[in-house]
Amino acid sequence: MFIKPDYNLKNIYEIDFSELKSRGIKCIMLDLDSTVMISKSAAFLPETINWFNSFLNQFETAIISNNFNKEYIEAVSKIAPCRVIGAARKPNPDIMHSYLNEIGIKPSQAVMVGDRPLTDILAGKRLGCMTILVGSINPNENLPTKFVRALERSTIRR
Repeated sequence: MFIKPDYNLKNIYEIDFSELKSRGIKCIMLDLDSTVMISKSAAFLPETINWFNSFLNQFETAIISNNFNKEYIEAVSKIAPCRVIGAARKPNPDIMHSYLNEIGIKPSQAVMVGDRPLTDILAGKRLGCMTILVGSINPNENLPTKFVRALERSTIRR
């Protein structure tokens, strides 16, 4: 199976918010670990907080994570500049769909941003929203993680 994200970027900082606006996007859904936060760190980098501040007033925004650890999701929720939803079970798009229904936004008006083709991007595609695949926010990932990431990215059609 091949998955084709709408955009394939180096990292979240390369997202063009004016282009998203021009394409009718009203909601940004973001993966958590390795996308907007170094995995399991429960801390945002200062540049990530600045990045959030550059667009939060223009889009409905939520972090949607597969992480099932309630304490971790609660800790992230306390410091996050937007809503955080855990236990999403991506690539199942049901949690994302429920969130969009709750805020009154159609999938065609949303984008899913994540670092994993087989969870984040596949969930976005199944939901019917725009997708942006990004590289990990952590340039110092360990070798096994880099290997798995490279293997998973072999499913991408460019």
